[in-house]
Amino acid sequence: MIRQVKVEEGIVRGLPAADPRITAFKGIPFAAPPVGKLRWAPPQPAAKWEGVRECYKFSAVPVQPGATPTPPDDDLYGKEWCVDTELEYNEDCLYLNVWTPARSADEKLPVYFWIFGGGWQVGNASEMEFDGERIARRGIVVVTINYRVNLFGFTCHKEITSEYPDAAANFGLQDQQFALKWVSRNIAAFGGDPENITIGGQSAGGGSVLCHIQNSESRKYFKRAVVESGVFVNPFHNLFPRHTIADAEKIGQDFFEFCGVKNLKEARALSTETLWKKWDQWGGFSKSAATWCPVYDNNFNHNDIISAVEKDGVTPPPLFIGYTGDEFNDSPNPENKESWINTVELGIRKLMKAEEAQGLSGKNYVYKFDVPIPGWDNPGTFHSVDLWFFFESLAKCWRPFTGMHYDIARHMCNYMCNFIKTGNPNDDGVKSAGLSASAGVNYQPTKAEYIERQKAEKETMPEWKPFSSKEPNVMIFEKECSPQEYKPGIEISKYL
Repeated sequence: MIRQVKVEEGIVRGLPAADPRITAFKGIPFAAPPVGKLRWAPPQPAAKWEGVRECYKFSAVPVQPGATPTPPDDDLYGKEWCVDTELEYNEDCLYLNVWTPARSADEKLPVYFWIFGGGWQVGNASEMEFDGERIARRGIVVVTINYRVNLFGFTCHKEITSEYPDAAANFGLQDQQFALKWVSRNIAAFGGDPENITIGGQSAGGGSVLCHIQNSESRKYFKRAVVESGVFVNPFHNLFPRHTIADAEKIGQDFFEFCGVKNLKEARALSTETLWKKWDQWGGFSKSAATWCPVYDNNFNHNDIISAVEKDGVTPPPLFIGYTGDEFNDSPNPENKESWINTVELGIRKLMKAEEAQGLSGKNYVYKFDVPIPGWDNPGTFHSVDLWFFFESLAKCWRPFTGMHYDIARHMCNYMCNFIKTGNPNDDGVKSAGLSASAGVNYQPTKAEYIERQKAEKETMPEWKPFSSKEPNVMIFEKECSPQEYKPGIEISKYL
């Protein structure tokens, strides 16, 4: 097993994961700490080190609101994800984690590059649902990354623009791209193939993936994309305001004045604690989501993905894309339940139509997650719940999942991993892509009895056909995997 690796900055050592055939490297720096003069600056290369760096534990996470010891019953995410009350929060957060099943550096395994969500305000690469071990067991090198969020990742100001005219905004997105490039240069040492990287993310992480798809520089470094609940089209209100660089600079100036500072130098001299206190006084999370989010700067981030395809000629890679049944449902008349639409489903269907209008079709796979979710809170298929399933990390959740849930999670993870390997959720790459059948933790039976059992297991995963508007093939994840031609409802059709 690979336990020690030489990267550009020095030697890193990892530890066996729960499965000793997987090695986990936690807290590898991919950029310099964005502190002092590098607060609100593009990411810079990490410093080199002597000797061996023990990458045994996760790094500090981006500065954000912390967990509460006893979240109220209606705090869904407080009891679902944000549970560690002893997390360290620090502006020095630009680290990544790697899980590899490789035994040697020459295996050229597919790579999954994961971006967490959280409205560009919260989240981190070491959340328990993002444990990369189960995906790595399928013969994939998994990378999860941190990036700056909220005011630390998306503040703009005229002085920042003067200092960095070519990279004055979207530092959180720039962090992601910087990490992607680092992975491209270094992942071969972990047994990964830099020519076979799939970028993936959920919610704001999925939205970030869409930003990188239409960024010509980012686009050089990945072949395909996984977008979970990341396309938002709401015809009734704008969830994330579309700020220009001038808009964002004005917000930055207003915030500096609120903090009682006159210029960028004074703002950079404020302590993290002081800035965070001012963030809370400014309006906290609710105002932050409408204040610090990706800026349309006509540089790093040019357009929303649908307009980028329709007007800018952007060609997306093959997409594994979908949504959960109970997320972001909205209506012009909330009292009339029949008028509600899923605004993520709307976004996906509009993106598919935009691609088809440009002659791009036959390579995208769409899912809907409708697995019954247990728990005394009767949560429905809420936004983000599918993360437990795609990472097959259900055992870390407090919910009383049963055998059915573990079965569907195994199949969902299989489909996604096949897509990561080949671009086709039905193809594990052993024949078509020449991937080794022994990659990861797989057992290939030789006796006829066992071969039949394996065949029966595969038959529980029906063929997943590509989506098109004429043949809207959607894989419905319920108690079983159910491929259907899933046509848009009457209400959603009004907005297509």
